[in-house]
Amino acid sequence: MKLFGTDGVRGEAGSFLSASVAMRVAMAVGVYLKSSAVTNKILVGKDTRRSGYMIENAIVSGLTAIGYDVIQVGPMPTPAIAYITENMRCDAGIMISASHNSYEDNGIKFFNAYGDKFTSEIEQEIENIYFNEKLLMKSQVTGKNIGKAKRIDDVIGRYIVELKNSFPKHMTLQGIRIVLDTANGAAYKVGPTVLEELGAEVIVLHNKPNGFNINEDCGALHVKDVRNSVVKYRADLGIALDGDADRVVIVDEKGEVVDGDQLLGALGVYLYEQNKLEGGGIVTTVMSNQGLEDYLSQKGLQLFRSDVGDKHVLEIMKKQGINFGGEQSGHIIFSDHTKTGDGLVAALQVLALLIDKKRPVSQLLRPFSLYPQKLVNLHVKSKKPLNEIASLDEKLAKLEKEGIRHLIRYSGTENKLRVLLEGKDAEIMHKKMDEIVDFFKKVLNDT
Repeated sequence: MKLFGTDGVRGEAGSFLSASVAMRVAMAVGVYLKSSAVTNKILVGKDTRRSGYMIENAIVSGLTAIGYDVIQVGPMPTPAIAYITENMRCDAGIMISASHNSYEDNGIKFFNAYGDKFTSEIEQEIENIYFNEKLLMKSQVTGKNIGKAKRIDDVIGRYIVELKNSFPKHMTLQGIRIVLDTANGAAYKVGPTVLEELGAEVIVLHNKPNGFNINEDCGALHVKDVRNSVVKYRADLGIALDGDADRVVIVDEKGEVVDGDQLLGALGVYLYEQNKLEGGGIVTTVMSNQGLEDYLSQKGLQLFRSDVGDKHVLEIMKKQGINFGGEQSGHIIFSDHTKTGDGLVAALQVLALLIDKKRPVSQLLRPFSLYPQKLVNLHVKSKKPLNEIASLDEKLAKLEKEGIRHLIRYSGTENKLRVLLEGKDAEIMHKKMDEIVDFFKKVLNDT
């Protein structure tokens, strides 16, 4: 059993991610942190899934059993947990969320005292502790050493202040009409509040979570309602968040979705024009379109690529001294304001650009053309190592000969193979995609 995927521990709640697993993971985290504890406090937040109650209580039990005190803050966006962990001087922060997944799944994400996600090396150490029965038993405390837990309901104000501080103080959203879809998720309160406090007229969609409707036909993965509402209400733009609000999708005034790479390019160059971009470039992942790299090059900027996952983006940002990066999926990091992808911070920067340039979103956020690209998520029965698949290297070499860039990897959280192809000739690229998908269906789904 492998615990950690691309973003913490994630799986079906009550099955892979059971109460006992959650408690044991929390105990392992407590054991790992105990030797370097400063305040002996750990922050715990969650999104709006029903299973969050079960997992939250299990985590509290595991941490208090090791002797940690726990602060529970209820439903809050993932980036808010990263920020509040540091702001409240906690030794670590824990977010209970499966992000964009449907309600059946849940997950546990971890942040250190500075609001940074745990590195892969730390996750491996925690996983080793998780499977060390003797160490876990030995580390449990008794009597007055058992930790305590308390719930705080007013920390949302701290995050709202931080969000507003990320928006230029000389600007106001007066006269801006926004459609906001909170995906029945963790930002259902904070999202509308911060936009309205800054002066915007906000039409809010999907802000009535019931424990089961998070991400259900709404939010960043399902933008039909946002698109229709932007046109219906003649809004300046639409903002769609995912369940834990670390991802954003922007819809222009015509009801059309803005591509994530074009969004990154527009925001990165805007920072550069303001002399606020550090490091001479931006960081994206291997998934990003070649058109973005060419556009940045024309501006004298460099594109650095990381593995998939916003924590990997942040690692390269730190290494290169860069303060802006993200993923085409909508995880966007402004490290001057946040330690992880933050949908609301990114949306506020889009609004600042809109106000500054006085041009419609459809023009501002499409500064270059994309190379034809296609991503297919293929359900597979088994995750056979790619280097063990016969004749795969030969097929990939043929793709490269045709001038087609490829990225093939397994999902870290689901039984899926992600196949990305990109090339200047769309017809050839689509034909090759059909061929490679048929190939993988045969070799990975044979019974």
